[in-house]
Amino acid sequence: MPMRQDLPSISAEHPQNAALLDFLQAQGSPPHGPNDYALGEWQLHTHPDLLDRLAQLAPRVPLHAAYGVPVLAYEGIAVAAALGTSTLLVRLPTAPPRLKVGLPDPSLAAHGWQEIDAWQGELPSAEGDRRLAGVIRGALANVRDLAS
Repeated sequence: MPMRQDLPSISAEHPQNAALLDFLQAQGSPPHGPNDYALGEWQLHTHPDLLDRLAQLAPRVPLHAAYGVPVLAYEGIAVAAALGTSTLLVRLPTAPPRLKVGLPDPSLAAHGWQEIDAWQGELPSAEGDRRLAGVIRGALANVRDLAS
């Protein structure tokens, strides 16, 4: 059975979301058929397990959607997004230490986005969960500063 989940859309009016929304829109597409996984009106561009992982790392932060990608947001500003099978984009000024990181798209890096592995397979699972939850808390604090 295909998954179709609806989440509120991330605020397109907030200028802090422009770089992320431009990036996601460029890769977004509507579902091609009734059996496609979808997030709102867009084909899901995140593995369902990663969508669950993002929600698990920040259980009190509301999930939103943007062009088929789940996004955590604080007061309408994107904090983190889950892409593909293992990529978390987080809004932080620098890459988090002691974690497996990647190189974000330059259009995102220029606006304070970092790429990290959502699973941190080289760490014991509880330690990886603890560190990743800390990264999300740091990204939330960063966005709270941006919002004020």
